[in-house]
Amino acid sequence: MMVPEIITSGQNPKIKALLELQEKSRARREKGLFVVEGQRELDHCIAAGFVPDTIFICPEIYFPEGEGVPPEGRATRGTVAGGPRAERVVGSGAARLLKGVQPSPSEPKVFQVSRNVYEKIAYRGGTEGIIAEMKYKERRLEDIKLSENPLVIVLESVEKPGNLGAVLRSADAAGADAVIICDPLTDLYNPNLIRASIGAIFSRQVAAATSEETISWLKAYNIQIFTAQLQDSSLYYDTPMTGPTAIVMGTESTGLTDIWRKAADKHIRIPMLGALDSLNVSVSAAILLFEAVRQRGGEI
Repeated sequence: MMVPEIITSGQNPKIKALLELQEKSRARREKGLFVVEGQRELDHCIAAGFVPDTIFICPEIYFPEGEGVPPEGRATRGTVAGGPRAERVVGSGAARLLKGVQPSPSEPKVFQVSRNVYEKIAYRGGTEGIIAEMKYKERRLEDIKLSENPLVIVLESVEKPGNLGAVLRSADAAGADAVIICDPLTDLYNPNLIRASIGAIFSRQVAAATSEETISWLKAYNIQIFTAQLQDSSLYYDTPMTGPTAIVMGTESTGLTDIWRKAADKHIRIPMLGALDSLNVSVSAAILLFEAVRQRGGEI
């Protein structure tokens, strides 16, 4: 029976390479790889067409209560068998290798890691004992497939991964067609962004482009542009969003640049009744997205 290579040291070169991918955007770009942690995120990632290059599994965590693991392997470095959960690594050779079958050369490499090594490479607990290095691919405007009545959210220069991830979750919940990141100041495969989005970075169509490219693309598809801004604006709930709509938002500190203000079909605002004049961009995005959903009768 084939046995996956077992890694028990955090100094292993493969573990060091994985940590570098987690920590450095330059390494991700140069190697064409990024890291996905957890079964849920990995499922979404593969379903979106991304291809795993290398998979690291901690059997002690991945197989609950020893599922699929022979008794002698539960507390030791024994051979791992392929239980039902191994099958969830969709489209990869992990399940077969864990069953002792040699995967084809086109399938990902699979390594078994000890609990102490997994704790070193995992950002958070409860990620089910699986981490993968995925092959990088560009996310482009021309790859987006729109519905008959699209709803799109555009973010200009929003740089905090946590904010981007939260907006992606709202976009997923609202069933938005796509999220477009304009003039991005963070890379789309930042581990913090992937974690904050809980996989929505893969379940939604996402693209990175310049503001000029995005404006041209929206106009080519006759999508009305609504910019969220306090100045010279109408209340968002008085603005019809039942047709093809793009909601455009900028940073909390500086808002949108003039190119978007001039390109807009309508300027909209959320009423501010307190002493402050700004909501977190992810909260604002959720309010505006679900107003569009409400106006459309609860459906996109």
